[in-house]
Amino acid sequence: MYKKHLVFAAIAHLVLAGLATAAAAQEQKGIAFAYAPEQGQGVCTGSDAASTIECAKKQCMESGALAEDCAPVAWCFPSGWTAAVGIMHKEGFHWTEYSCGWETRDAAAAAAKVRCDPASRPYLQECSASLFYDPDGNEVME
Repeated sequence: MYKKHLVFAAIAHLVLAGLATAAAAQEQKGIAFAYAPEQGQGVCTGSDAASTIECAKKQCMESGALAEDCAPVAWCFPSGWTAAVGIMHKEGFHWTEYSCGWETRDAAAAAAKVRCDPASRPYLQECSASLFYDPDGNEVME
C-alpha cells in the first residue's frame, strides 16, 4: 500500500510540474520586427510567430510604407533582449539588423558588437547598436 502512495505522489508531482511548465511557456512572448528601408519599421510581441509578424508588418505600414516593402526581418521566441543595429555600407546605403533572444541587455550589446566587427565586415562605414528592446518589446535607449 505504501508503494502505491509513493507512485501516486510521484506521478502527481510530474503532472503538476508539466502543467506549470506549459503555463510558463504560454506566458512567454516572442518578438517580431518588420522593416521597410528608409520608410518605417514595426515591432510587436506575441505568443505565435504568424500573428506577431503580421502585427509588425501593419505597424511598419502605418508610416506609409507599402505591405510589400515591410519585410519581416526577425522573430525570436522567447523574445529576450534585442539590439537594433544601425549599419551603413561604405557606398552610403544603410539598414537595420536585429539580434534578439538574449538573456540580458549586456548580452544583446555584445551580439551587436559582433555584428559590427570590422574584421568580418570590412565594407561597413558605420555600425552600432542604436537602441535596445526589453523582453516585453519596450524600447530602451542605450
